[in-house]
Amino acid sequence: MEYFTLFMGAVIVNNFVLTRFLGLCIFFGVSKSLDASIGMGMAVASILTASSALAWAAYNFVLVPLELKFLTLPVFVILIAGFVQFLEIVIKRFAPALYNMWGIYLVLIATNCVVLGVPLINVESNFTFIKSVVNALGSGVGFALAIILMASLREKLQYADVPKSLQGLGIAFVIAGMLALSFLGFSGMIPM
Repeated sequence: MEYFTLFMGAVIVNNFVLTRFLGLCIFFGVSKSLDASIGMGMAVASILTASSALAWAAYNFVLVPLELKFLTLPVFVILIAGFVQFLEIVIKRFAPALYNMWGIYLVLIATNCVVLGVPLINVESNFTFIKSVVNALGSGVGFALAIILMASLREKLQYADVPKSLQGLGIAFVIAGMLALSFLGFSGMIPM
């Protein structure tokens, strides 16, 4: 039950995009297309989960025993960048259409504040390995949920009569604000 609560808290209550406003560059950039958003959500969730597991292991088995905790941030950045580079090579080789659809945003995952923030929060919260993975997976699923909801709404708006001054990112910011308000309604239900 504790892991389920942690997972659901990361997905809905503590959603990094809609309640903490992290990872917005990919959120607004990729959410123009539902197909790209689904793929990006899966990529961010997998990178977030795997990089959090790697970061937890590096922190607890290398940095803490060697008393090098001050190197946490650079080590996490290197781990995440390396993992994203590996994923980029694999996707380019085996799914070129998906690689072309994501474009520059795949590389931006390596510098996305969500992908770096979750492992740092896991370390700060002193989570066990399982809790770190569950929190990271929930955060990834929450990111995917947010970007898929946003893409669905933005695709629907292509057929709506949106005022000229709000077309494009203007209406996207308004929708994101409404989504954030709806997710903030869950705050306080599940502690972090």
